[in-house]
Amino acid sequence: MKNFALIGAAGYIAPRHLKAIKETNNQLIAALDKFDSVGVMDSFFPKADFFVEFERFDRHIEKLKRGGTHLDYVSICTPNYLHDSHIRMALRRGADAICEKPLVLNPWNVDALKDIEKESGQKINTILQLRLHPSIIALKNKVALENKGGKYDVDLTYITSRGKWYDISWKGDESKSGGIATNIGVHFYDMLSWIFGEVQENIVHLREKDKSAGYLEFKNARVRWFLSINEEDLPQEIKEKGQRTFRSITIDDQELEFSAGFTDLHTKSYEQILKGNGFGLKESEESIKIVHNIRNTAISTLGEKHLFVK
Repeated sequence: MKNFALIGAAGYIAPRHLKAIKETNNQLIAALDKFDSVGVMDSFFPKADFFVEFERFDRHIEKLKRGGTHLDYVSICTPNYLHDSHIRMALRRGADAICEKPLVLNPWNVDALKDIEKESGQKINTILQLRLHPSIIALKNKVALENKGGKYDVDLTYITSRGKWYDISWKGDESKSGGIATNIGVHFYDMLSWIFGEVQENIVHLREKDKSAGYLEFKNARVRWFLSINEEDLPQEIKEKGQRTFRSITIDDQELEFSAGFTDLHTKSYEQILKGNGFGLKESEESIKIVHNIRNTAISTLGEKHLFVK
């Protein structure tokens, strides 16, 4: 049984980490969040100590260490811009880190983490759950076996409606979240690069506060992508059903069905991490470069445009 601490216990994604720690038969010994709406912990680890101040949390971890309780992992579910700081804290405490995506916001942050990982001897893991989704694994195997002569034509559309709160939260601040492409798109870019190879071209056609679109060319695919949190972008048939999310990936006009199979992917990720097979800095680099370039590339009229780009 391994000992875990969790930073960001009040966040949206935290329950999946709590569930994964529980389902892999480990224990949470301490949790931290500046917000105290963490009643969800009662369903998993009611006896875990909880703190709203980092200094008291840090002091508690030190006290446990001096008392002979070793901290094995720190799970990090905090806002994106804080990830590298909390990763460093975990490694300096002699624990491995398990951090939500995006691991960091900029490519040079990865280089800095490589150094501290080497210095500490600890491991940095990230959650790239789509790599563990059965449909995505099947697609990767299919692409490898087909050895297609030309490139696949891919259309990625992801619209996940968000209310007015989004702009007020850290997610609406690009300096903290990385913007739409980073916050809701980074796991898709990771999936695409994992399946179709290295990026050869990255063109941005649209970059607004609530939506973004562009063209990515990989070694084995041409990808037109569109991401949005604006419900007005939803297809009419989706609106009529009262749904607020639309997700579609087509490969050569064939729809990839992966709407199910998401409920246990964090647990599967933890299982692999505990076996020493977690995804680390190397696996994260390509998608971090992609989103960094999307944020900083000038808007262009070149390249193939997604159908949703007006």
